[in-house]
Amino acid sequence: MGRKQAREGTMKLLYQMEVNEDFSEEAISIYFDNYPFSKSEKDYITDAISKITDNLGFIDQRIEKHLEGWNINRLAKIDLAVLRIAMYEFFFRKDIPVEVSINEAIETVKKYSSDEAFKFVNGVLGNIVRAEEEDGE
Repeated sequence: MGRKQAREGTMKLLYQMEVNEDFSEEAISIYFDNYPFSKSEKDYITDAISKITDNLGFIDQRIEKHLEGWNINRLAKIDLAVLRIAMYEFFFRKDIPVEVSINEAIETVKKYSSDEAFKFVNGVLGNIVRAEEEDGE
């Protein structure tokens, strides 16, 4: 499945880490011991988790700035994980078009989250992209 499988794997691992409040290397290792991934999928997951956790403040600040009446702590953990992955792709993976990241985020929340979550995620990501374009970043 490639990158779609890798994104879903990243989302599941981020969700698990957030719920357990355990962002350790051991948590990552245990996850990989229990779920098979191809080398390219594992590489994506490892890079994503590393960059997301190393830049969590930056990523969460960008997300929270565009929540419009929401607090990041109130978000469903799945939605938060998906938003963090999209932010990782926006800022740290220039090889992935923004439109692809948004589409994949929407498809992931349609599969794993509530029925209306995709509208929320689409709105937040759209606001972030417009703001970044206006700021020239």
